[in-house]
Amino acid sequence: MLNLTLTPELEQFVKTQLENGKYTSPEEVVLAALRMFAKQENIYKGRFEELQREIMIGVEASSRGEVIDSDTVFHQIQAKLEQRRQHEGA
Repeated sequence: MLNLTLTPELEQFVKTQLENGKYTSPEEVVLAALRMFAKQENIYKGRFEELQREIMIGVEASSRGEVIDSDTVFHQIQAKLEQRRQHEGA
């Protein structure tokens, strides 16, 4: 079993969660926080691995001479952003 010492701010947060009735014990609050943290770490790890794969695809394409000049890339990015803005505004 671990014994934890919380900062005053975190201790107050735990108390607030208990007072709101969302949790019935400090342990539940800490467990919920750890579960959320673990989930976030898994998402981060998955995204990091995905980015590594995408980088390798780009490096391999570049090695084959399959590159796009920066002006074209920026125009494509701007077009995608504009398309998203229009879609979200609809």
